[in-house]
Amino acid sequence: MSQDAETPDAEARIVLLTGATGFVGGAVRPELEARGWRVRCLTRDAEGARRRAPELDWVQGDVSDPASCARALAGCRAALYLVHGMGEGGGYKEREVAAATGFSRAAAAAGVERLVYLGGVAPRGTASVHLSSRLDVGAALRAGPVPTIELRASMIVGRGSLSWLIVRDLAARLPVMVLPRWLKSRTEPVAIDDVVVALVRALDLPLPASTWFDVPGPEILSGQEILEQTARVLGLRRPRMVAVPFLSPRLSSLWVRFVTRARWSVAREVVVGLTEDLLAHDDRFWRLIDHPHLVPFSEAARRALQAERREGPVPGAWGAVERALRAVGR
Repeated sequence: MSQDAETPDAEARIVLLTGATGFVGGAVRPELEARGWRVRCLTRDAEGARRRAPELDWVQGDVSDPASCARALAGCRAALYLVHGMGEGGGYKEREVAAATGFSRAAAAAGVERLVYLGGVAPRGTASVHLSSRLDVGAALRAGPVPTIELRASMIVGRGSLSWLIVRDLAARLPVMVLPRWLKSRTEPVAIDDVVVALVRALDLPLPASTWFDVPGPEILSGQEILEQTARVLGLRRPRMVAVPFLSPRLSSLWVRFVTRARWSVAREVVVGLTEDLLAHDDRFWRLIDHPHLVPFSEAARRALQAERREGPVPGAWGAVERALRAVGR
């Protein structure tokens, strides 16, 4: 049953979970509760969310609306900022930064003691609009009046992750792939289970001032290696790849659109952001929270596929293609 968000409880450890209906928000909520937090879930459609999960504490609001933020944050000790406007039309970067700035001010007015934001790894070269937006949001939150920890992840591996969905569908559906130059770019994929640990532990980590940390996975892998390992976990032979170095990210995003289930407007942004290595500066955050044993990519992929299979077979024509490819061993 929903709490009245305007009635503070000074004794409770209440955390506002923005992005509560998303991939990461849905994964982190149970662990927050297990750690003794009372979770208040912010959503733009509280009525619909209550129908799906009436046992949770839902509050109506939008991070871009100061009044609803103030109501949602009342009585909260901390907040997780897990929203991202990619795919919501032109100018989303400016809207995101403005929303983050307003949210931080509302949090300060409500007496919130800690913000935790999940952003993206900074590339060594030029950032895409998508990555630039995530970095600017982190900077806006850290510049605000509430002490903030920004965690920066590259590809998050888990059921519900957009980047994982793209990789999984490409590996499962294409016996022969073109190999654009950007698939040589390297990253450090991190399992959703490790991201959840990072987010929860960041809420209580001693923090003298706002700061950021990278949260890399345990391996450095190229896009090609990620596809090959995913195919192996799917039980398929290594896909044959044909190098096409002149195929740009924007052009190759067209075949991503055709093959994968990812929403086109968002998938295009993700692919364009893959032209640079996305490597962590260090892994000191894992040492700070004493979490040395990270999930390898192949195990994270296996867990993601297990979660998918519990929901039943992939429907439609592409589902039939996948089953045929598995039957013949590709």
